[in-house]
Amino acid sequence: MKRVIQSVGMACGALVLCSQGAASQKVPAVLGKYLTPGTAARGQVVVVEPPKEISKYVERVEKAARADPEWFKTYSKAAKPGIPLPFHGKLGLTKEEYEIYNRLWDERKLVPVKDGTVVVRLEQLKKGEWRIRVSGKGAPLSLLRYQEGKDVVKSPNGELIRLKDINADPRSILGKWTGHEWRFEEEDSLGKTKENLAIGTLVGTRWGILVYRLQSVSPAGKLLFERSMVIRFPMPGK
Repeated sequence: MKRVIQSVGMACGALVLCSQGAASQKVPAVLGKYLTPGTAARGQVVVVEPPKEISKYVERVEKAARADPEWFKTYSKAAKPGIPLPFHGKLGLTKEEYEIYNRLWDERKLVPVKDGTVVVRLEQLKKGEWRIRVSGKGAPLSLLRYQEGKDVVKSPNGELIRLKDINADPRSILGKWTGHEWRFEEEDSLGKTKENLAIGTLVGTRWGILVYRLQSVSPAGKLLFERSMVIRFPMPGK
């Protein structure tokens, strides 16, 4: 398994700012819909924050999951990812409580994190190669390179392969959003590494969005390392 980059400081120290002087080229549509090359967009690292009252219902569902983990695993797999599970008596909630839980879920908001202001800039490094350079807490994304010819994103861990375009359910954790996604997966005797990058737009808003996740799990399923972040930024002309 390739070594997962964990030190942001070390990684950022190795960046070469070579975008200046790169040959001018038409921007690939998967990036140009959201960012203008060389133009800084002031963005924010955000987290999803539901009302605090939802926690007691979540705890009840978690308790039910621990009581029958095999059933819960099977039931969860059959449901749509990223949205509340359909009602079932084994979730530990009455129908009335389940309705309250869903209402609270629909009141969730994207909230900026402390010291989460970032600058997002699309840069052409050379012909056919681009990066989304992000400052501050979003700096790990600056290590990624979009290679237009192969339609892949190259990271220190390997190549992220293009997946099916995103058209998220309005009740998904980030709400209704559309975009493009790439994924790297590798598994060997040391465990499993997953890395995802997505770029898109929050439908009906002026916001573009970057979603990133890097996760390493041991062969026994123990989480060894995880970094995830969501960055929203104003799109051109919005």
